[in-house]
Amino acid sequence: MSQPLVSILIPFKNTEAYITECLDSILNQTFINWECIIVDDHSTDTSTEIVKTFSKKNKRIQLYKNKNHGIINALRTAFENCSGLYITRMDSDDIMTPNRLEVMVSNLEKFGKKHLAVGQVKYFKKDGINDGYAKYESWLNALTKTGSNYSEIYKECVIPSPCWMLHREDFIDCDGFKPNRYPEDYDLAFRFYKANYTVIPCNQVLLHWRDYNSRTSRTHEHYAQNYFLDIKVHYFLELDYNIDRPLTIWGAGAKGKQVAKLLITAHIPFYWLCDNQKKIGKHIYDQQLYSFNLLKDLKQPQTIVAVANKESQQEIKRYFETNNMKSMTDFFFFC
Repeated sequence: MSQPLVSILIPFKNTEAYITECLDSILNQTFINWECIIVDDHSTDTSTEIVKTFSKKNKRIQLYKNKNHGIINALRTAFENCSGLYITRMDSDDIMTPNRLEVMVSNLEKFGKKHLAVGQVKYFKKDGINDGYAKYESWLNALTKTGSNYSEIYKECVIPSPCWMLHREDFIDCDGFKPNRYPEDYDLAFRFYKANYTVIPCNQVLLHWRDYNSRTSRTHEHYAQNYFLDIKVHYFLELDYNIDRPLTIWGAGAKGKQVAKLLITAHIPFYWLCDNQKKIGKHIYDQQLYSFNLLKDLKQPQTIVAVANKESQQEIKRYFETNNMKSMTDFFFFC
């Protein structure tokens, strides 16, 4: 029985130090029926020459030049030139485990369309990863192990951008790389959620995710916190906001203020809550701040939680659970 073709889409720019390891990890896959569509986003180092050398030796590696500029346009170019039944993405500075494609294809063949194959990830860095990335890795892998990724989608990106795979038709149906919204990986995760594609649980590490100081997600403005909040509010209003229920924001710090500004711009009415006695009763952006006790007086409120402190988050979660309120229906953690 012949294997289905998998298209691996890779944008790259100035990753000469890492791209050989990336391509070697693809060549070492136990699943062999793949094509690697790799797109140069106007590199100025030797990475393009490195890829040319690989493509001359193995015709499955196909090199293209980005028609425009930026990662979204590079991904569009890659998809336009691919022909696989299954679509997956890879970053040029990361490393696949040898069985990544085999595991993902097997899961999709077993569960069929409207399913999303993912894998656990392992961060690595020359001088060791920081505590924030270690916590993100642990949180993300715990969700992936049970396939419950969407349950905390408003916190962070719950689908690792270089470690997913789905059927070509499903990718097209959720608009693929058409939207021009950054961060593009988080936006795509929300569209998987919107399309109701079931995440297939996975208990295996399938990707080694490289961290370094000059990586795009650390340095480019498109990956700044305000872009994440823009996407969160955009999809919350589209997918989970109930116009017939009062909306509240809990938290008046930097994130709470940004969420408030976005709701004001969208002309969405809300109550603003906090548990800081010094702020209660005051106004920010002409919005009065109330005690969180106001929730008891509102009929079936929905609450966006924008409190960054982890201990406070746990206290707030216990408050909701004690009052029989459900996550992703009654309350949504935005951090």
